[in-house]
Amino acid sequence: MKRIGQYSAFADAAIFEAVRTPWVDLGGALSQVSPIDLGIKVGREVLARAGIDSLAVDSVLAGSMAQASFDAYLLPRHIGLYSGVAQSVPALGVQRICATGFELLRQAAEQLRDEAQLVLCVASESMSRNPIAAYTHRDGFRLGGAVQFKDFLWEALYDPAPALDMIATADNLARRHGLSREAVDRYARDSHQRALQAQRDGAWVDEIVTVDNQVFELEGYRPRGISLARRADAVTEDSHPRSTTLAALARLRAVHPDGVQTAGNSCAVVDGAAAALVGRASACTRPALARLLASAVVGVAPEFMGIGPVPAIRLLLQRSGLSLDDIGRFEINEAQAAQVLAVFQELELDSGRLNVQGGSLGLGHPLAATGVRLVMTLARQLRAHNLRYGIAAACVGGGQGMALLIENPAYRA
Repeated sequence: MKRIGQYSAFADAAIFEAVRTPWVDLGGALSQVSPIDLGIKVGREVLARAGIDSLAVDSVLAGSMAQASFDAYLLPRHIGLYSGVAQSVPALGVQRICATGFELLRQAAEQLRDEAQLVLCVASESMSRNPIAAYTHRDGFRLGGAVQFKDFLWEALYDPAPALDMIATADNLARRHGLSREAVDRYARDSHQRALQAQRDGAWVDEIVTVDNQVFELEGYRPRGISLARRADAVTEDSHPRSTTLAALARLRAVHPDGVQTAGNSCAVVDGAAAALVGRASACTRPALARLLASAVVGVAPEFMGIGPVPAIRLLLQRSGLSLDDIGRFEINEAQAAQVLAVFQELELDSGRLNVQGGSLGLGHPLAATGVRLVMTLARQLRAHNLRYGIAAACVGGGQGMALLIENPAYRA
């Protein structure tokens, strides 16, 4: 029998606490901050918010996609050390592109099966600091030879296997599912409006920590710190939510001539970091934010990579014994509007349970950090509305999908 994907169930895993920085637009106040320092900020904050001594942490897992600083190799280790974790505690870098945040939580839950009691998970992304890079000049430049420097942020969106960029894969889904430009723009308009309304309602106040100019000290070592750009003193909220109209979205030119995806109905490019403390539910001394029940990850055709959440969610439900009707909320990453609509259509989801506070179209998508944000947002929705189960999912460049099943520990039937 052919195996489809990987499924993991967790008997005693919980997210004790989770926080994030504001998501700030490309070139904004966070644009000159190393992802390591953004990660240290949320690492320290999540420990303080949980009221847990940093010396109680047994393992550090951290993720970031682009090498956005010269010391990028040291990102997991330095986040752990400057967050106050004991020097003897190891740190590991994790990468699954847009599902990196989910993968951090999955691996943390797996570590709890062994000796770990508490795992610090940090995901940090500086899209602004993605480099202009060259890979062919190590041996020097020949006289008259061409020097090839490219924008890593743009080129990383291209998958050479199907010879398509991520936008084109969403356009493929639009054609396969009969999605018109108007339908895609309408979804984008609604998502932008939901995000703006959620911000006005204070929906993210509990998960966002203020980022200001500060220094991180570590005894015996050089200090690190955050210096905000654009003469900012502090950043307190997401910068991208804004009002838009169908008419405004319709005026934008499609990225590809025969496609439906534009800058207005694709995810915003932002900087940000998120952190979560994962420990044994049986050892939690106060109500946990959520219980981690299971994860599923699958592969799909790269040219239709955006459909990845569909088989991941189906596998998650099949193996957990739940149905779509059992799930109170879905948070599915909005890489592109056509991609989310294709998933929505394929699963026959109820729009009243999907991304009810908007998503990455209105907020932005700092690659590694988005998965942690989806889960913490989902967990707080379940608690606010006394819902039991929630699923967070995302598509992954190269053709994968990943989904996490969480439970509200405060649920009352």
